[in-house]
Amino acid sequence: MQAISRRLSQSISEPKASSSIYSLSHINNYYDVHLQKRHVSNIPVRGGAGPVMRKGTGGRSSVSGIIATVFGATGFLGRYVVQQLAKMGSQVLVPFRGSEDSPRHLKLMGDLGQIVPMKYNPRDENSVKAAMAKANVVINLIGREFETRNYSFEETNHHMAEQLAMIAKEHGGITRFIQISCLGASASSPSRLLKAKAAAEESVFREFQEATILRPAVMIGTEDRILNRWAQFVKKYAFLPLIGDGSTKIQPVYVIDVANAVIASLKDDGASNGKVYELGGPDVFTVHELAAHMFETIREWPRYVKVPFPIAKAIGTPRDLLVNKLPFPLPDPDIFNLDQIKALSSDTVVSENALTFNDLGLVPHKLKGYPTEYLIQWRKGGPQFGSTISEKVSPDAWP
Repeated sequence: MQAISRRLSQSISEPKASSSIYSLSHINNYYDVHLQKRHVSNIPVRGGAGPVMRKGTGGRSSVSGIIATVFGATGFLGRYVVQQLAKMGSQVLVPFRGSEDSPRHLKLMGDLGQIVPMKYNPRDENSVKAAMAKANVVINLIGREFETRNYSFEETNHHMAEQLAMIAKEHGGITRFIQISCLGASASSPSRLLKAKAAAEESVFREFQEATILRPAVMIGTEDRILNRWAQFVKKYAFLPLIGDGSTKIQPVYVIDVANAVIASLKDDGASNGKVYELGGPDVFTVHELAAHMFETIREWPRYVKVPFPIAKAIGTPRDLLVNKLPFPLPDPDIFNLDQIKALSSDTVVSENALTFNDLGLVPHKLKGYPTEYLIQWRKGGPQFGSTISEKVSPDAWP
């Protein structure tokens, strides 16, 4: 009798349970549908860099309306562009290849969930499309100043940019496309890098006519690959080779100024669409003068060895010849990068009638002072070691 009563109680209680589950699911479905209707924004995009609906005061926890996919964000310029975007409340999608640790330092720059690393393959069109699927802004920082076994100058600096512009145009929702080129990019340049960058500019404008192209000069900053490289070479060998006689003119620019230019072009309501900006610092240096500033900052006595162009090219040529012929990767070129040596054969300064920082409403920093203060890490006795500009010592006085 007890067993029969238990079965009867179970059969009676089951419909109640199922009916309660049914009612709960019905309520959930009702709220899902009506809450989605209530909270999804139907405000259309009206130009600019994002939707009209924004909120907040402009800080990291605000919503700027910008969802930017930044290709090349793990590089030198990339960290500063991501930081500036995150600081204004933008969501930043960071496509990366290689180690999961590559974009790790970028996640700290934005509010929770605003920096989104995405594994991708630049040779896989579907993964590139996935990286910019939710974006309304695309920024291309991809570039490399030397070749490797896997990637040539043309593929890295030209074909990838062309592919991104084409996919961004097909996307339909990308309102801004910003391409980072190089100052001096020209089809007639002796440098393959500058030739590839010039071809990339042409391809980007062909695929995405509203694109903005920025041509920064050689960039100076904490992780730069010019003053740091020189200082490291000096610490190893106690001298610095000057390609030619060091009289080539360059116009180095502070990396944060370039990142600010990217943000300024996003905030100008499309005024920079279809334009090319040349971004150089306020001062023009010869290579010799910039090297002298580096020696003064690291407090070492200047020692130079002038290397004529033919000899410098002869030193840099073997790597270029063997990079695709050996079954193992070669070390990255240091001072004697053949393509950079060719680029140094002519001055690289801002053109006379070019659009510059002033046209973006910005004033670039002078390099002497804070922008190059990071070089004190190369002082052999600590930050306070060595002579200052007012108390020079002779080379014999150095230990």
